[in-house]
Amino acid sequence: MLAATDLFFLREQMAISLGFHIVFSCLGMGLPMLLLIAEWRFIRTGDRVYEVMARRWSKAVGVLFAVGAVSGTILSFEFGILWPAWMSKWGAVFGVAFAIEGIGFFTEAVFIAIYLYSWDRFPSRTHILFAIPIAISGIIAALFVMTVNSWMNEPTGFTLDDTGKPIDINPWKAIFGNGTTRYEFVHMLFAAFIVTGFLMAMVYGFKMLKGERHRYHRVAFLVSFTFGCVFVPVQLVSGDAIARHVVTTQPSKFAALEADLTTESNAPENIGGIVVDGQLKWAIQIPGLGSFLAYRDPNAIVTGLDQIPPDEQPPVNVAHLSFDAMVGIGTALAALATWFAIVWWRRRRLPRTRWFYRAAVAAGPGAVLALWFGWIVTEVGRQPWIVYGFMRTKDAASNANGLEWGLFLVIAVYSGLIVALVAVLRGLAGAQLPAEFTDEIDDELGGPGRPAAVESAVDEVPV
Repeated sequence: MLAATDLFFLREQMAISLGFHIVFSCLGMGLPMLLLIAEWRFIRTGDRVYEVMARRWSKAVGVLFAVGAVSGTILSFEFGILWPAWMSKWGAVFGVAFAIEGIGFFTEAVFIAIYLYSWDRFPSRTHILFAIPIAISGIIAALFVMTVNSWMNEPTGFTLDDTGKPIDINPWKAIFGNGTTRYEFVHMLFAAFIVTGFLMAMVYGFKMLKGERHRYHRVAFLVSFTFGCVFVPVQLVSGDAIARHVVTTQPSKFAALEADLTTESNAPENIGGIVVDGQLKWAIQIPGLGSFLAYRDPNAIVTGLDQIPPDEQPPVNVAHLSFDAMVGIGTALAALATWFAIVWWRRRRLPRTRWFYRAAVAAGPGAVLALWFGWIVTEVGRQPWIVYGFMRTKDAASNANGLEWGLFLVIAVYSGLIVALVAVLRGLAGAQLPAEFTDEIDDELGGPGRPAAVESAVDEVPV
């Protein structure tokens, strides 16, 4: 029998590995799209600032892909080492998805190498074509990883024999036959674009706050920040759709996310609060809103945790607070995007207040936190199941001795990778700009500036 402490170490190791890798997965989907935008704008306008952006961002793509490859390889080993019963019993069901993900990964690696090597060796209209497979293969790889997670939340594509062994396996039905796949993948794709856009904008927003308000930084900030902002409102719609799907497919998860302890009609929306001794305390409750959000009917009956057996209930406080944090950060990002959109629509320029750029810098780590809270919602909300309704997490775990040391090894490896990555990215970000992009302006942020005569050349950015 696996001890609870041993299971804790296995879960924490998996959580840290996934939390580290998922950021690079997001950048692997989002950065190639920014590359395409930047190089396409160069081809379209002939403005060299976009060419410099694309060249610099392509180097970042190569570095980030290398680090993501390391963390992804660690994860692939952890699946078999930490959760052998899960792999041995269900691998035939979802293994095809992992195989296709591997094909996407290697395709992306090949075309990243071609793209980086072929600068100045092909005309721009030819060179940009090499970026298209990078973007497509990265998204395809993510799609098939997401199909595995979606299947774990809504298993299909098999039947069980008398011994509980899966038979009549249809891997394609397992991949695409459950309704969760389309919701999870779309939600993850939008999250990847948001994380990428705000993390990139964070770099340039920080430089502008420090006084480096060159035209290059302003254009790069505008492109990346706009890219992130565009997907914030559609992500809110996507989140609502996936929550409504969870209501019917995983009622225990939805009850935990909303901290619905009792089954009732006119269920309230519980904002904040924690469950203590079976009671929700210190929450802000909006009557009827929970039922409305779940079923579009304020009088609908919402299943509470009182209908879920105690040994099948998720950790309600972790799930509920993570859900609230994710939604709260998403709402704050939507407010920031609205601020930006109003100023740009009315004046066709960036906001001229340091508070906007402070918020933009905070939006980078904020988007990552929202991503992490979202995955806590997905994974912790499914507990105690690793395959919802069919296999418990504790039954999938390895009972080998000494695996707790893997947690400390993973922390050490990832710490080293972070230090090396930050050093390399700082070097890329600090590289000398061409002189033609180094005119500064006084944009009312304080610090050094140039005469307002150059302002129009900076503010009227064709995007």
